[in-house]
This record gives sequence, C-alpha cells and structure tokens, in this order.
Amino acid sequence: MKESFEPFVKLISLMVSLLLIVATFTALVIGTVLYISEGGKLPRISFVEKTSPLPVSEEPDFMALASSEGMWTSPDWSLVEQEANADLIKYGRELIANTSEYLGPNGKVMKISNGMNCQNCHLNAGTAPLGNNYAAVSATYPKVRARSGQSEDIPKRINDCFERSLNGEGLPVESKEMQAMVAYMEWLGKDVPKGETPKGAGIYAVAFLERPANPVAGKRVYDNQCASCHMEDGQGVLRFDGLGYTYPPLWGDHSYNDGAGLYRMSRFAGYVKANMPLGATYERPMLTDEQAWDVAAYVNSMARPAKDISNDWPDISKKPVDHPFGPFTDQFTEEQHKYGPFKPIQEFKAMAKN
Repeated sequence: MKESFEPFVKLISLMVSLLLIVATFTALVIGTVLYISEGGKLPRISFVEKTSPLPVSEEPDFMALASSEGMWTSPDWSLVEQEANADLIKYGRELIANTSEYLGPNGKVMKISNGMNCQNCHLNAGTAPLGNNYAAVSATYPKVRARSGQSEDIPKRINDCFERSLNGEGLPVESKEMQAMVAYMEWLGKDVPKGETPKGAGIYAVAFLERPANPVAGKRVYDNQCASCHMEDGQGVLRFDGLGYTYPPLWGDHSYNDGAGLYRMSRFAGYVKANMPLGATYERPMLTDEQAWDVAAYVNSMARPAKDISNDWPDISKKPVDHPFGPFTDQFTEEQHKYGPFKPIQEFKAMAKN
C-alpha cells in the first residue's frame, strides 16, 4: 500500500517545487516593474576589456622634484679615516649633528646658541640632496654675498648661521670647533670642482603662486602634517637629556630669528616641499606647492626673536623678492614682499634691469 502511493507523493512534491519557483519569479518580475514605474533604474552593467585597463590618474605635485641621475652624493663616510685630518672631520660632523650638546644653552664646550642643531636646517649633517646640504660650500667660498655686500669665507658663513638660525653668537674663528666644521664641509665637497654647484645642492626652488601665501590655510596644513613632531604650540620636542631637540621648535624664543634664511617664504617652502613631513624626499614629496607655501606663511607669521639687520643688503636693489623688510626700490608693500604674490615683484625687477 505504501509503495503504491510513493509515485503520487513524488509528483505532488515536484508540483509544489515548480509552483514555488514560478511564484518567486513572478514576484521578482512584478517588483521590478513596480520599481521602474516609480522612477527607479536598474544598475547599468558595463564591460571593460582586459586589454584596456582603467587609466590611473597621477597628481603632478607629487611627482619627483628631480631625477636622481647626476644628483650629488656625499663621499663615502667609511673612507674618512684615510684623511690626514680624519679626527677633525669627525668632530666637525658631530658638531653639525649635535650642535646644542656642545654649543647650546647647556653646551659642554660653549653656551652660545639656542638649542637647535645645524642639521635641523641642514638635514643628515648636511648631506641630504635638496636638504640644504653643504655640497657647494667648499667649491663656491669665498664669494661676495649681496646680503652683506662683502666677500665671505666659510667661517663667516658658519657664524652667520650661529647668529641667525641658531639665534646666538659666532664661534671664534681660531677655535677647534670652527676649524672642525670647516674641515667637515671641505671634506664633503672635496670632489666638487672649484666654482661649480652640483645638482641637488641647497634648497629646492618652488614655483611662485598666483596668489599670496595664506597663513590660515597653512595652519590647517601644519595641524595635519607637522604638529605631530613639532607640537601644536610649535615648540618641538626636547631630547631626553635636555641637550638638544629631537624635533626643533619652529617659532618662539628657541627658534631661528627673523634674520635667518628660512624666514624667507621661498626658502621655507622649498625646504619643506622636498623634505617634510617626516619621510618625504625630493623623489617622493608629500606636500603640494600650495601647501608648502601656505605652511611657510603660517610658521613665519608666528612670533620669534628679532635680529638687527640694519646692515644687511647695502644695495637694496639686490634684495630678494621675498625679503620682508624695507626699504625697497619698488612700490610693493612689506606684506606683499613677505607673503606674495611674488610674480609682479619679479617682473618689476626684471623691467628695472632693462
């Protein structure tokens, strides 16, 4: 009896399954019709051939600032012992890297500077490409500098940094410390022909903006990209032993004064464009040109020590377009000379020469 009903049960099960399938399909069709009738749209299906991948956009501001081909590199440090004055060169490098430990407010040798180190502005002890390095120092000094209107040798240039960037006093020229720094810089440039400036020396030149640099926008850049190292108040992070800074102050009593090179917008913008924030290099910058200019405007709008620069630029026609203190030979204001736009000033100076 049971066996006679099995075919019938299977038939009923099959019919129920078919009815469920039909009901589900009908519900989907009705739902789709209602969705479209109410203004909805079905997703569009597109097909992309494997031979035509989607294009990847590139941000021009983040491309390498220069090719590494022909870029200056420092001599092999492992060979320094071959030099007759190796000990002096090594001491010079130590002074550049840890200036404050020897010459800062609590210096072991002298107390003549603000607590920053030379390599805070001259990265990797003056060896980083486009990191304000010393590649061209030995080859180009002595030379006449427009800022002083005089011929300057390497010791004079070093003392300029002590008095401006380190907001302190100059070293005695005959001191061991001065001789060591000179020896180190001469060793770094020993392979650079006299009178030449190798590729990658100094600071990157950022293109001028069509507008003034904006300190308000720069604060946003600073908060997002800089404050984690230099702190929200711009005072940096002291070393554990208090003899220097792990990350230097960017404004305030212990930072560079308003006579320093980095107080000029173009110098600060070029420096951070190629080297900041931490991890950036000329091959992989992390800031746009606009961000570099704006953060320069923010940092250099903050309070810092003042320097007597009354004897600077005896020929005022040679002042750079971004030198922020008058008098000038043009009609532009101090504010425009500080924040820009700089192209009109540049064009005026070019016309004045003709």
